[in-house]
Amino acid sequence: MNCIICQSDTKELVHPDNGQVFHECLSCHFIKKNSTHHLTSEKELEQYEHHENSIDDPRYVAFFEKFLDAAVFPFTDEGREGLDFGSGPEPVLAQLLKRDYGYNMTIYDLFYSLEETYRNKTFDLITTTEVVEHIPDPLPIFLELKDLMKEDSILAVMTLFQPKDEKEFWNWHYIRDFTHISFFTPEAMRIISEKAGLEIIYCDNHRYTTFRKK
Repeated sequence: MNCIICQSDTKELVHPDNGQVFHECLSCHFIKKNSTHHLTSEKELEQYEHHENSIDDPRYVAFFEKFLDAAVFPFTDEGREGLDFGSGPEPVLAQLLKRDYGYNMTIYDLFYSLEETYRNKTFDLITTTEVVEHIPDPLPIFLELKDLMKEDSILAVMTLFQPKDEKEFWNWHYIRDFTHISFFTPEAMRIISEKAGLEIIYCDNHRYTTFRKK
């Protein structure tokens, strides 16, 4: 199997406890869970129904404020047009951007906000937080989001980068969520940026990556 990000060779990884199979790229080290271990849409939705996210939860709000402070507002202004792609059961980030930063927000979510009102629009800011790890083939999504960006807009992405050590990977809390199927590295994000016609203007090498159109 070739890497879906850079087309390099991959090696097979088998979880020592549950036997789930993953494929790690030998070049960019992007890891993809084998499709035989993906949840059905029904099971995936069932997992999301257990999430308890609210704008009234100060810890959850602080989680997003940290993201905004690091990956968004050093690079764009307040009070503009925004899209939160993969907004979840309660679109807390979109609510924060509207309430506290004057954004006119559009939301989309595969399970909770299916109407594709973002089509044929462009945005000053696109956010996708804790989303791309759920997507089986991320590159086409990045290409789609790039086409929704204005010339001076940014795309801010939040997803945890995987640990480099295989033993750490097996003990990593991120893979214990079976809805997570794609695991990124800074190098994988760099290749995505090149293929999607984007440039990386910020990466913390941990969780945040911010892109601008080339």
